[in-house]
Amino acid sequence: MTENRVRSAFEDDLLILPLASLLPTRQVTDVIRNSPKYKAIACSIEEVGVIEPLVVYRNPDECRRYLLLDGSLKRDILLARGVREAECLLATDDEGFTYNKRVSRLAIVQEHFMILRAIQRGVSEQRIAKALNVDIAHIKRRRLMLRGICPLAVDLLRDKSVNPVTFDTLRKMKPVRQAEACQLMVSASNYSSAYAKALLAATKDAERVRPARPVQPAVITSADLALMERELKSVQNSMKAVEASYGRDMLDLVVAARYVARLLANRKIAKYLDDNHPEITKEFEAVASAVLSDSVHHPASRMKSSSHEETIAG
Repeated sequence: MTENRVRSAFEDDLLILPLASLLPTRQVTDVIRNSPKYKAIACSIEEVGVIEPLVVYRNPDECRRYLLLDGSLKRDILLARGVREAECLLATDDEGFTYNKRVSRLAIVQEHFMILRAIQRGVSEQRIAKALNVDIAHIKRRRLMLRGICPLAVDLLRDKSVNPVTFDTLRKMKPVRQAEACQLMVSASNYSSAYAKALLAATKDAERVRPARPVQPAVITSADLALMERELKSVQNSMKAVEASYGRDMLDLVVAARYVARLLANRKIAKYLDDNHPEITKEFEAVASAVLSDSVHHPASRMKSSSHEETIAG
């Protein structure tokens, strides 16, 4: 049996190359140099040096120049600091895309543990803040972020993109309710602070750290009733306008979705989108699938859309 081997995307050994011999694939403008991302990378290099090597294509041209696939900002920062050479990782393919777009970003819980680990190893909060180009108060908040959060809730949100304010809301619940709330967040794929506050509002006093404040019943006056009547009439008029245009809008949506589905069925177009805009491809597929599956249950809409497509084609 022939053994299938996956070819490595990079060489095993690093090379120290002159920065002048690296040909960047993107221009670093003054606007980019003033961006928060550029400043954060510059501060990190100043404090701890270059952590990830620059990525270059392994085959140089006749002038011994290498194509820089990833690390244009690092190269620009190092040149500005007077550095003339850097460690480089040799890629076996000359794919001209940014590798950082294909990596999973650090979750906020993982960031918390990394900060704690750095502090335990003797790194001061001031140095961490300077390396990340953030205020020291930000580091202090991250360090104390999981205080009062039960271990099960932390484990559920360990690799999720959670709003930091969400933990402030979870802290107002008891451990069992925290775990339940986190399970609901995972099921809904919603980790926003607004959703956490909604879960807190639905939490019984027995499951809260502190009972909820009693809400005073509102006093409704005649002026309030008159205002609600006017708003109700306004909503009813808006509903009539929506009902009048719904059929046409639905028809246009189905036609557009079928057109998108036909584009995705074209191999050349699908390959181009997958290579250059994979996130757009997923959205197109989701929209086309949702709209077309819904139109199957509406025969009238399907017949209208077919005649509409024939009119357009004609």
